Parts: sequence; C-alpha cells; structure tokens
Amino acid sequence: MTTTIDPVPAGRPGSLPGGHPGGHPGHPGGHPGGHPGITGVGAVRAEGYVYDRAPMLVYWETTLACGLACRHCRATAQAERSPLELTTEEGERLLDEITRFGRPFPHVVFTGGDPLNRPDLHELVRAATARGIGASLAPAATPLLTQEIMDSLRDAGVQNISLSLDGSNAERHDGFRMVEGTFDKTHRAARWARAAGLPIQVNTLVTDQTLEDLPAVYELLLGMDIMRWSLFMLITTGRGSALREITPGESERLNAWLFNLSRTAPFQVKTTEATHYRRLAIREWQAEGKTPEEILNTSVGRGFGIRDGNGIVFINHDGTVNPSGFLPIPLGNVRTHSIVDLYRDHPVMRDLRNPEGFKGRCGACEYTRICGGSRARAYAWTGDALEADPLCPYVPSAAGRPVAVTAAAAVTGA
Repeated sequence: MTTTIDPVPAGRPGSLPGGHPGGHPGHPGGHPGGHPGITGVGAVRAEGYVYDRAPMLVYWETTLACGLACRHCRATAQAERSPLELTTEEGERLLDEITRFGRPFPHVVFTGGDPLNRPDLHELVRAATARGIGASLAPAATPLLTQEIMDSLRDAGVQNISLSLDGSNAERHDGFRMVEGTFDKTHRAARWARAAGLPIQVNTLVTDQTLEDLPAVYELLLGMDIMRWSLFMLITTGRGSALREITPGESERLNAWLFNLSRTAPFQVKTTEATHYRRLAIREWQAEGKTPEEILNTSVGRGFGIRDGNGIVFINHDGTVNPSGFLPIPLGNVRTHSIVDLYRDHPVMRDLRNPEGFKGRCGACEYTRICGGSRARAYAWTGDALEADPLCPYVPSAAGRPVAVTAAAAVTGA
C-alpha cells in the first residue's frame, strides 16, 4: 500500500509557493515554475463544514501492483497489475468527469498499490494538468522510484509527494514494509523530492507496535526538510486487520503530545483517521484565549469537517467508488456512473455528510460537525459507518442530542 496525502491546508514558513498537499489556498505546495491555472487542494471549500458540491480530494488507486507487501496495506496490493484496471482512455474520461464538479476542481491523488507500475502514469498526470486539475503522487519506495522519475513527474504536473516512514530505523520500518532496504530507499526518495522542488509529506502508521517509537521517528524527521508529518491511526481493514490499534486512552495521550509538538515543529503535524484531534486542539486554543476566527484560520481549523465521504472520495483500480480508501462501501463504478452524481447524490454519501444522523457518542457530541469521528473505524468495528468512533474516549457534554453548529459557533460549542 502506498501513502496518502492529507486534505488539510499547509502553511509552513519557507515553503515554495504554489499549492497543494499539501498545499492549500495561499500555502506551500507547487514547485518552481508551476503550472498556470492549476488550483490548490484547499480551493474547494465547505459550507458549514459540509462538502456537498465537490470533494477536496479524489484519491485514485491507479493500480494494485506494488513491489512491497506492507503489513497494514488497505489495498492488499499484489505483484502484478490487474486486468480490471481503468485503461488510459477510461482514466482520461474520469478526469473529464471530475471537471464536471465545476471550478475550483477537486485535487487528484495518484495512489495504489504503487502508481509507478502504470506505464501511462506520466500521460495521466499530464492529462489532469491539461484540464486544470492539480495532482499529487503517493509512490512506494521501490527501485521504480528514481531521481529521474521524480523530475519527470514534476514536469508533468505533480505538485507534492508523500512517503511512508513507519519506524526510526531500518529494522522497524522494513519490518512493516516486508522488503529489506525500504528504509534507506525512503530517505533517498526524500532527497530526490527536495532536489526536484517537491514538498514532502511523511506518513507514519500508528499501532500498538509503533507507538513507543514515534518520538524517535520525530527526531529523524527533523533532518529531512519535510512539509508535513501525518500520523495514520490504523484502520483494521485489508492486511491491517492482523494488526492492533492503540487504545482510546493512548490515542488521547498521543494527540496531546502531538499538539504540544506542533507548537515548535518545523513542519506541520497532522493526524489521519483521528479527527478527534480537532477537539483537543480547539480546547487547548480556547484555554489560551484564541478567538473562533483565529482557530478557524489555523491549519487544523481549515480542515474542519473533512472525513470519510465529506471532502474525500476514493476510486479503486477497477473503477469502483468508495467514500474513502478505508471505508470499503461500494457506491457504483465510474465505468457506468458519474463520479459527480455518486459523490453528490448517493444515499451513503449524503448520510456521511449529515452528522446529525450519526449514532452514539458521535451523534450526541457538540463537536460532531467539525470532527464527526472516523466513519471508517466505526464501520470496521460495527459494520455501521454512522456509529460512534471507538477510538475517541470523549463523553459529550450535550449527551443525547447533536449540537447544530456553523461558522464561528463550531469552535465555541454554542
């Protein structure tokens, strides 16, 4: 499984202008020269924290083929390409369909498997760029990834890259990726990305096995000149079903550590499938006297509301559409359905964008619109994507009823 790009606006000093994963409005991203007319990730905005018109990010699993065999792979990647993959022509039709969302367009993340296994990857990236669609790349650290490939994909239109680092040393990291040398390859890839002028997001898996190593991973990242560190809280789907999540108490302590880390880190610190981090951040900022407007203007605040199916949609290698890569509910197929219609009008997507219909503690929580919990984890644990996120230990103060919040009221809990 390759890595993902977080749908949260970036904004760290010293980044290149341009924009997108991350990059978002007026933030870093891009590379020298850029591609005129390409909008950044954050160009798609929500209304009341609901992304009804268009997703911010479209993840396209271009192939299942991958040279790694990661223990937590959502895609259960394989060595060879599948004959069911979308063809080049079908991929270009998909990009045409994405433009039907209207401007500003969603941003497309080319992922897999390993997208570098697609011989037409450059052609697809150029096709996205030609249509004004921004593109990011989530490759695997295999021999297919070289400085030359990094440079040529940048020239084709790739604006950012994500890499995975799941341990502070080769033994730990390669143990998760199941291929010796992946740790060293990841470090070389980071150097190549910097040389190509591509901002880097590093993704780190959080499980009961990696938790104690996270401080050492952070120290390692300090020397890698990255844009963002995104910590992915395991969802037990695909090969990841054989791993163990951390406990709710551990997640709360981890979020507190990450928030304090974010105050001084030279890069953004984010979480994936742990939206309850937003609640903790809000409470900390409120205690410091930040105004609602100041909170909304943080990188965390600009990501309020984004979760599985709200601001995100996922297209499998065979064209099947899911609310997200970790929420495997089939909605239809882009070969026979419009991605625009599936995203906007499918009943499952409408339910995922309506937190007032959430159940349990998530449905009663005063933070439900800005957080909403991991719908993927709720589904993995209960089979119901509208149930409460079992990783969040918070007991709502407004138990029994969801609080309708909009704009600044969202951060005051009013």
